Amino acid sequence: MREHNGTASPTLVYLPGLHGDWTLIAGFRRALGNRVRFVETTYPRTTTWSLDDYAEGVEQALAQRGISEGWILGESFSSQVVWALVRRSKFGIKGVILSGGFVRHPIGWGVRLAEKVAGDMSLNLLTRLLFGYAKIARYRFRKSPEVVAGIHEFIARRTDQDRLAARHRLHLITQSDFDSTARQANIPVFAITGFFDPIVPWVFVRPWLRRNCPGLAEYKVVFTADHNVLGTAPDTSAEQILRWIRAT
Repeated sequence: MREHNGTASPTLVYLPGLHGDWTLIAGFRRALGNRVRFVETTYPRTTTWSLDDYAEGVEQALAQRGISEGWILGESFSSQVVWALVRRSKFGIKGVILSGGFVRHPIGWGVRLAEKVAGDMSLNLLTRLLFGYAKIARYRFRKSPEVVAGIHEFIARRTDQDRLAARHRLHLITQSDFDSTARQANIPVFAITGFFDPIVPWVFVRPWLRRNCPGLAEYKVVFTADHNVLGTAPDTSAEQILRWIRAT
């Protein structure tokens, strides 16, 4: 973990998506400025941890920094870690924000297919695909040098162990079941996602949350963003999340 604006209040803890690190969050961090104590997380490249192990690791790392309460921002895969934290009830969660997140993935067969592809794909092919993504991203975010630098760091961190860890995280998604946790959650729950999101389609997630999660206060769809809404619409995402925190 690393902290920004350690004396600010409240605390917002960012838990990353499937890639497992903070390399794609630079634009969002810039947009937040010094208005919150922002804590970023990078996961170990483990292929053995359960979702409870992830939650326990987050709890221990926060405790080591003297952080006992705050808001949890779970991106994509980490929405599952968020629900594990809620179920454990050991960290003082002031509110939950899901970014491209879900309770149960609406397209289970798609996750299982992605798990298989991640297992079969060579590191060389993955690297080629990522460099192609980097070329597009350099043009898209040419006015945000911190975002471009983060993308380069993101690619540099990709290793074969990283690929295996991502496959394991996909497997955890296929096995997770937090329906009852979401139904019983007595904390404020918010969600934000991009309109162009084939990875976790909000057209399925939003209705489920509205029906089954009584704590859901608002679900925001950003029409100019994709699945990585914090990265592709950092200013809009930051302002919306800060409004939720202040209002609550």
